[in-house]
Amino acid sequence: MPAQTRTSPAPVLDGFNTAPADEAHRTLLACLRSLRWAHRIADHRPYPTLDALLAASDEAAYDLSPGDLAEALATESLPGLPEDAYGAAHMALNAAHAAYEARFGHAFVICLDGVPRQESLDYVLEGIRSRLTNDPEDERVVAAEELRRLARQRLAQLA
Repeated sequence: MPAQTRTSPAPVLDGFNTAPADEAHRTLLACLRSLRWAHRIADHRPYPTLDALLAASDEAAYDLSPGDLAEALATESLPGLPEDAYGAAHMALNAAHAAYEARFGHAFVICLDGVPRQESLDYVLEGIRSRLTNDPEDERVVAAEELRRLARQRLAQLA
């Protein structure tokens, strides 16, 4: 049997395409907590391929309004630290995250897709520290892009 590719139909995608609307919305909201984004993607089913679904996800994420973005950010949290991370790393990350939330009013979001697990802590800390220097509007744009990437990664993992 040939392997599934991102451009060929997959059983999970078929299930998503034929699921009742409320089930599709729940699945999508687990990827990105924006009602508008979830409805837009669910309403345009069926998707012939995973690539088509991911493209629709990207397009819908690019169109998030400031309110949609705030809704999605409200339920996000920091990525988990590796189990073997030392206590000082937890303290540093918590302090940086608290400073970020105080400055921007929402959780720090970052997509770790493609980042080796052993480098994730440094990547997250570097990201928070560098983004703390952003002005709020620039950070809104960066956070929206990170949410788009997270939604894409989560959708791909479901399929």
